[in-house]
Amino acid sequence: MEFIKFILDLGPTVMMPIIIMALGLLFRQGFPKAFRSGLTIGIGFAGIFLVIGMLTSNLSPATQAMVKNWGLHLDVMDVGWPIAAAISFGTPIVPAVFALGLFINVVMLAMNWTKTMDIDLWNYWHFIFSGALVMYLTNSAVLGIIASGITIVIIFKLADWTQPYLEKVFNMPGISLPHTESISWAPLGIFFNSVIDKIPGINKIDINPEKIQERFGVFGEPMLIGLVLGAFIGALAGYDMKGIVQLSVNMAAVLFLMPRMVRILMEGLLPLSESGREYLNKRFPGKEVFIGLDAAVVIGNPSVMAVCLLMIPITLLLAAVLPGNRILPFTDLAGLPFCLLWAVAPTGGNVFRGLIISTIFMVGILYIATDLATVTTLMAKGVNFPFPEGTAAISSLDGGAHLIPYILFKIVEFFH
Repeated sequence: MEFIKFILDLGPTVMMPIIIMALGLLFRQGFPKAFRSGLTIGIGFAGIFLVIGMLTSNLSPATQAMVKNWGLHLDVMDVGWPIAAAISFGTPIVPAVFALGLFINVVMLAMNWTKTMDIDLWNYWHFIFSGALVMYLTNSAVLGIIASGITIVIIFKLADWTQPYLEKVFNMPGISLPHTESISWAPLGIFFNSVIDKIPGINKIDINPEKIQERFGVFGEPMLIGLVLGAFIGALAGYDMKGIVQLSVNMAAVLFLMPRMVRILMEGLLPLSESGREYLNKRFPGKEVFIGLDAAVVIGNPSVMAVCLLMIPITLLLAAVLPGNRILPFTDLAGLPFCLLWAVAPTGGNVFRGLIISTIFMVGILYIATDLATVTTLMAKGVNFPFPEGTAAISSLDGGAHLIPYILFKIVEFFH
């Protein structure tokens, strides 16, 4: 546990370069090339997280202002993904799940049951979260570890299945996303997109930033889309002109900078991907392997960002009108791109369809987060999570987006 904590405390920007360099050496890259790839990827992740930090620091005050201006009062506070991570890392099954995850990945790769080589060790907390829910419910660490193992297998298979979308929509060949709160929704996103295909009239509507840019030139560029949407969010938040302009420019910066940070990341990943392919083809002719990464590498896509900025007021409106919803969206509103990624990807970047599917997803996420509030609150107290002042019950939109862990939790709850 001490060793795992030390590794996790390094954070993705340090942990990823070490992993990439080790893989590069394993694939016979040579130390200079492996070192450069690892460091470049670390820099890319640092850049991505800096831009995400800019997004969060600007959107959080805006969403807080919206909540206040709209007079929303619900009894469960959305304290963000850190609550799920804290619960996960505070459970005693952490070392077992890490060992199990690595073992399952190696076995599945060796037996051709998956093509995903998951190097995103930081987000193993998603798998641990699944086990933590079941362990709390049953008071059995063994059942918790089994639930984590089932989650791992399902997520790897979903990562394989959805990989073609990464190439076609996001232009990221050889990459998959075994990211639980994102990819759990991929089957539903693909299904709802196929339903929209069959609706006359609606199926002809295509609002895509790339097509907008082709038609309007500079006025259709992602940074201009960020500028307009930033102004829209600022106006809904009740900002004065200064605040609206500042938020607009910062959202423009997010949409402009994120793809460039991803390019830096890919500059480091491509040599590893090529050397890995060569290494595996020599030993296992025809074997294809995808590198499993954090969904952060694609959330800067203009279509994803446009949908998720528009979904902020829609999410607050849904929280206010949905009967039985108790969670007040707050902290995780800035993290909606992670939760709603697979509402947009199956549409090929169609913002109109992405909004429809995201709205359906968000209804489910709000109800799941509400349902998990009781168990989340008790588990949070168990790991001494700092509660916001005056808050009696907590949950998170991110926790509500963990669809596969939630389904397993409800199955066990039904039979328990």
